[in-house]
Amino acid sequence: MLLYMIIIALVIEISVTLLKMTGLKSKVARFQVISMLTGTGFTTDESKSIIDHPVRRKISMFLILFGVFSLAVIISSISTLLSDDLRLTELSIIIGILIVLTVLIKSRFMNNRLSAKMKSEMYNHYELWEHPIEDILFLEDDDVLMKIDIYEKSEYIDVKVADILSQEADINILFIESGEVKHRKELCEYKIKMGDNLFLYGNKKEIEETFSNEIEVMKKKSAEE
Repeated sequence: MLLYMIIIALVIEISVTLLKMTGLKSKVARFQVISMLTGTGFTTDESKSIIDHPVRRKISMFLILFGVFSLAVIISSISTLLSDDLRLTELSIIIGILIVLTVLIKSRFMNNRLSAKMKSEMYNHYELWEHPIEDILFLEDDDVLMKIDIYEKSEYIDVKVADILSQEADINILFIESGEVKHRKELCEYKIKMGDNLFLYGNKKEIEETFSNEIEVMKKKSAEE
């Protein structure tokens, strides 16, 4: 049983390293790997970063299948404990192979090669719209996509977009949702109405400073719900 646990731990470590090569953060990668391997089915916001990335999806499919397989093996190993054939030699060989793979993947040379290979796979075999949104839009660490709800006492009601965002501001309005209508053309001349949703892309700090009151109201509503 201990040998089986070591095998699973090594598979987790290899998978986490591979997901990190695709740009996923270490803590997020480890949580998602364990979630997929155990079949616990956590539906966090971070799981979307796996679904939206073609290479990560392939890794996740392996983990899901391996999780089902490993559970069956562990169950069968319990019955094997009652027999004389524990297959320690075979298990030791598998563990040895996985240890070598783990060391190779974590080495700087192999890490760089695999990371470059994954990026090449994304750009050569997938259309731009199939790439994760953070790979396309987030040029800097502090770039964000944010939706701003215009509440009834907002200071920006009946104000043109051009009067809110200067040309120097690192904020772009992708579109404005007004009821069931989505506005994308001539946004600079658009006058903001109560209940509008502004979909913004740009510097997080600038967005939070410009729409501080709106964000505060959104947080209060979210807390109440």
